[in-house]
Amino acid sequence: MNTSTPHIEVMRSQLGRARGLGAGQSGTAHWWAERASAASLLPLSTWFVVQMFRLGGADHAEVARWGAKPCNATMLAAVIITTFYHAQVGLQVIVDDYVHGKAHLPARLAVKIVTSLLGLLGVFAVIKLVAGGSSSK
Repeated sequence: MNTSTPHIEVMRSQLGRARGLGAGQSGTAHWWAERASAASLLPLSTWFVVQMFRLGGADHAEVARWGAKPCNATMLAAVIITTFYHAQVGLQVIVDDYVHGKAHLPARLAVKIVTSLLGLLGVFAVIKLVAGGSSSK
C-alpha cells in the first residue's frame, strides 16, 4: 500500500514556470477585462449612436446645450473612458503577441500612454463643454 501523495503534472512551458505565469494568472483577468469593457460598450455605443442621429441637423449651440446636461455629459465621459480602456486592453494583447525583445516594454508603455492621453483629452473636452467653455469663439 502506497501512502505517498500522488504526483501531479502541470502542463506549462519552461518559460511559463520561470515567470510564474500559467493558467489562471494575469491572462484570465485580462480576458475578463476585455469582455467586461466590450459588454459595457454595447449599451453605451447604442446610446451614443442614437443621440448622434437625434442631433443630426442641430447647430453647434444646440449640441453644446445637449452636451452640457449632466446626464449626457456623464454618458459621454463613460463612452470615452470605456472606449479608450477597451482599446488599451486590446492593443496590449497585440503588443504581447507580436512585439518581442527590447521593443516589448516600450511598446506596452506607448500603448498605455497614448490611449490614456487620448482618453483624458476626450474627458477634458466633455468637462469644458459642461463648464461652458465651448460657447466662446
